[in-house]
Amino acid sequence: MAEAKKKVYVETSVVSNLTARRSLNIVDLARQVATQQWWDDAVTSYELFSSVLVEREAQRGDADAAARRMEAVARLEKLPIIPEAENLAEKLLEATAVPRTSYEDAVHIAIAAVNRMDFLVTWNCRHIANGETMPKIYETCKVNGFACPLICTPEQLMKEV
Repeated sequence: MAEAKKKVYVETSVVSNLTARRSLNIVDLARQVATQQWWDDAVTSYELFSSVLVEREAQRGDADAAARRMEAVARLEKLPIIPEAENLAEKLLEATAVPRTSYEDAVHIAIAAVNRMDFLVTWNCRHIANGETMPKIYETCKVNGFACPLICTPEQLMKEV
């Protein structure tokens, strides 16, 4: 029997890096290339999810860029923002696991945790994939009855070739 595919919550920064015009900034370009390499494998190796929040964020900004983002988001199963996720997001803010000014980041984490994702993939290393804050994020999810998915960047979730 085939092993079930692991579930990955794809946060908006990944979609943005996947669909953005190639950057002249070498760091940004490296993220874009890593994201494309990850995506090419991930669409068949994992069960990919986003949320109505990812969809909402992807629609913001330049119309052409938003259209490219929405095309990528359309390939992902959408998770709703349910009350349990809103409550967990508030707990993440109260615990200062995520800054109060970054409510949407807390909601991404909460949606992924409440829906039992295996991974949350993001390029948001300021508020989500941050070595200083991740222990607090994991602990806050745990004390509130949820297993936090492993938080990582696309580069960290690449399979061996």
